Amino acid sequence: MLLQKIKTFIKGMSPKPIRTFLQAKRENQISRKAPTITKHRIKEDLRKLGLAKGDIVFLHSSLKSIGYVKGGAATVIDAIIEVLDSSGTLIIPTFSMKKSIYDTCMDKAYIFDPQKTGTMLGIIPSTFLGYPNIYRSIHPTHSVSAVGKHAGYITEAHHLAPSIFGSDSPWDRLMKLDGKIFALGLKMGRNTFSHVLEDRMSDQFPLPVRMQESYLLKCKNWEGNIIEVPVTPFDPKLKKVRMDQDKRKDLREYFWEEFTRAGILKVGKIGQATSWLASANEYYDHLTALMREGITIYSSSEELKRRPLCRV
Repeated sequence: MLLQKIKTFIKGMSPKPIRTFLQAKRENQISRKAPTITKHRIKEDLRKLGLAKGDIVFLHSSLKSIGYVKGGAATVIDAIIEVLDSSGTLIIPTFSMKKSIYDTCMDKAYIFDPQKTGTMLGIIPSTFLGYPNIYRSIHPTHSVSAVGKHAGYITEAHHLAPSIFGSDSPWDRLMKLDGKIFALGLKMGRNTFSHVLEDRMSDQFPLPVRMQESYLLKCKNWEGNIIEVPVTPFDPKLKKVRMDQDKRKDLREYFWEEFTRAGILKVGKIGQATSWLASANEYYDHLTALMREGITIYSSSEELKRRPLCRV
């Protein structure tokens, strides 16, 4: 217990050299247990999955699920960028917030700075923020970063959008460009694209997933000026039953089976990681169809039983 507390303290308080040492130690531990995955292997696997030159891709990722990647997160990012080529676009969520959207809204001192604020989403998004020529959307909680042909268009209007995931958000513009969702080493739980339906439908969505009150959060724009962006937090009661919560394995398994059987997901392996690729528009259309049949990412186990899975 004491050792764990010391490790936690070091990770939270240590300067960059010690954090680098800890990261190297972790990579060494992974390398002993997993086969080495090279960039060449990753590029081959990406193409087998269906990623192609010119694609516009929104990536959710888990580095550790791939195996030991020589060169770490940068190798994975480079492999994807090289497959997409200069005509393609890679989009990665680089969210930054406190424990929740609501907690961030309650922090009066919070200011998002696209040039300085990091991300809490893991090593691949964190590494991506250090890449040259990336564009980052200005949003206090759900900033998105991109590189490639359409990076500017994807990110430029997020702070002006009426909601996090709705009209003119990066997710909405991905759909307008007929882009793809790419889940590397993940199944259904951490796919933020499911929220697009909620924000597009607004009051017509069958559940009131957002709180009634909106908050103006401070952000710096690229010129360093302070602007305010409206944010409406998720209702904490409904969040507890959502598909990404640990106890909702039933929902994750249902959606995985449903979308796989419907032919929406193209499933394959990137290294050792089970991954999938899908058309953003096809994914959204199927979410909409399910909603009309009474199924959402908040459905109870009883509701799932009433609606049979899609036939193969």
